[in-house]
Amino acid sequence: QVQLVESGGGLVQAGGSLRLSCAASGSIFSIVIRDWYRQAPGKQRELVATIGSDGNTHYADTVKGRFTMSRDNAKNTVYLQMNSLQPEDTAVYYCKLRTRPNTWTGWSDYWGQGTQVTVSS
Repeated sequence: QVQLVESGGGLVQAGGSLRLSCAASGSIFSIVIRDWYRQAPGKQRELVATIGSDGNTHYADTVKGRFTMSRDNAKNTVYLQMNSLQPEDTAVYYCKLRTRPNTWTGWSDYWGQGTQVTVSS
């Protein structure tokens, strides 16, 4: 089992910044992908950013250039630095961890509890 603990959400004015953290603990295999998702009221959960085992990152077009995902492997923690926040970024942000021991085994998926980000205009 893997546990994910998120922190860093809050209320910020448009144009401001926040940094989210997601610390993982438990049985994590060598192949790991970490994601940040968000879900706004009345909308489907959407993928915001991903960082793979190779360290490569990918971002949704809506956040590209404003959000940066990074990781600290020693702490099993990923971060989402969010700059130039806009009201449309308001959502509950969730971290997700996908892990497997090798490429021929299926993924085990784990989710954090979510943290609220509210951007006022």
